[in-house]
Amino acid sequence: MHLLPAHLLLRLPCALLVASALLAFPSHAQTTPLEDNNRITAGYIELAYDIGGLLDPNLTPGGASAVRPNWFVFAPHASRTGGEGLLGASLARSIIRAARGQPSLSLQQALGRVGLSAHLHLSVEQLGLQLVLSGLPFDAAASLASLTTALNAAALLDPRTLLATAARFAALYASAPGWHPLDKAERVVDTLERTLNESNLAIFNDIGGSGRLYMNWRASAGVVTPERVLTEFTLVDAVPAQSRLAYDYALAHAFDTPRPFEFDTLFPGMHWKSLLVAAFALYEEARLAPTPAARDALIAMGNNYIAWREQHDMAQPVFSPAVQRPDEVSRVELLRAITPLLSTDFGTMTWTYADFAYSQPDRDGNPLTSPPTEYNWAVFWDRWTGILFAFDAAYLQPTALWVMPEPLVDPTAAANGG
Repeated sequence: MHLLPAHLLLRLPCALLVASALLAFPSHAQTTPLEDNNRITAGYIELAYDIGGLLDPNLTPGGASAVRPNWFVFAPHASRTGGEGLLGASLARSIIRAARGQPSLSLQQALGRVGLSAHLHLSVEQLGLQLVLSGLPFDAAASLASLTTALNAAALLDPRTLLATAARFAALYASAPGWHPLDKAERVVDTLERTLNESNLAIFNDIGGSGRLYMNWRASAGVVTPERVLTEFTLVDAVPAQSRLAYDYALAHAFDTPRPFEFDTLFPGMHWKSLLVAAFALYEEARLAPTPAARDALIAMGNNYIAWREQHDMAQPVFSPAVQRPDEVSRVELLRAITPLLSTDFGTMTWTYADFAYSQPDRDGNPLTSPPTEYNWAVFWDRWTGILFAFDAAYLQPTALWVMPEPLVDPTAAANGG
């Protein structure tokens, strides 16, 4: 998963980072998606330590904690995963750019132009070969296959997953606007890059910005209690009565099995930004909890509230827009194609969507289809249950998440004049 190196850790003062980011994000034409991603990851890291320090007074910057991780500890790793997808898009675009000057005579030549040898990425070549067999030219097939370089290559060892993934990418290519093969491939690449960038920006603007507002309020509030959070801390569009309802429900049901997660049914009509205020109050309650078990249960409820807001309100409109852009392919179908390969390194532990899918009952009961191909990251409930599965796995290894990611460096930038 880490063919692409990362170094030069970016650490900006978080107040400056978030303030400048919030101002810049609505018109970020002057920055690249990867630059946006590096700033977002760095901002999440600082918020992870700020809020982690509330829950574990012994936590020091750059250190680790055995206390259950809060949502902001997960966020840098999720952002890093998006950045790896952006690097895959950059590689794909480099293949397309090279092909416009001189078409490749083989799939291996197309991949070799950006350093993707078969020895290093056999799965990419296998996917590319399947795309060639589906009728795609070498360079178009190589560019689309290279989008998977940072994903879970092991998933393609199941021939059912390989064939389904190739068929879905071939269908996306066929549906892409334009007539020239390279133009059609580039529309697929553009769609993935925009989807990853827009979702990362939307989530950080909303939840990262709310986290910084909360920490700024807390710094000047004196002695902070959960009650003061609910009555004095405000966010635009949050409704205090709704925040209290969600907070009281969490206190009463923090030890439920399974942990509450169907919030659209539990809180009909709620503005989901109210959940953010409730989550901050729950983190404060967890800080004061009498036992580690009570503390961890409250943190988990706060995490679910923030994650619901993240996925239900911020990510979903990006992943499944009401109107498809005329210069894109279907985002829903593109995310469906890559869902079986999704993977995130949470520090020293790894979550894969395939692990989640194989742990569930077989949806269609058909032995000819692999379970991971029966899900779609663009479908909210498919994504939401997979995220909860990741949370539960990470809770068993809390210190693993504190191995924070470094910024990603685009190896194609220098060659492309970046």
